Amino acid sequence: MEQQAGGSGQSGQSGASAPNSTVGDYFVVKAKEQGVQVIGLTRGKDTRFHHTEKLDKGEVLIAQFTDHTSAVKVRGKAVIMTKLGVIETEE
Repeated sequence: MEQQAGGSGQSGQSGASAPNSTVGDYFVVKAKEQGVQVIGLTRGKDTRFHHTEKLDKGEVLIAQFTDHTSAVKVRGKAVIMTKLGVIETEE
């Protein structure tokens, strides 16, 4: 497991093709209220919803961008942590 996590983080960025440079990046969502929704959106010509998680207050979701997931939508009060920084939703 250590080998996969360490190798994935570095090889995904240095050896990946330019269009999918975020593939392999992790993000964390921590719910600040009941019922926070985290919605995964697909890659490709037609962006579609493909996965939804509902979090209770205090729950944490650790997820990864993949070949299928290119964007994430968060509904509700939450803290989102990425390699680029921390974002708090205003709702």
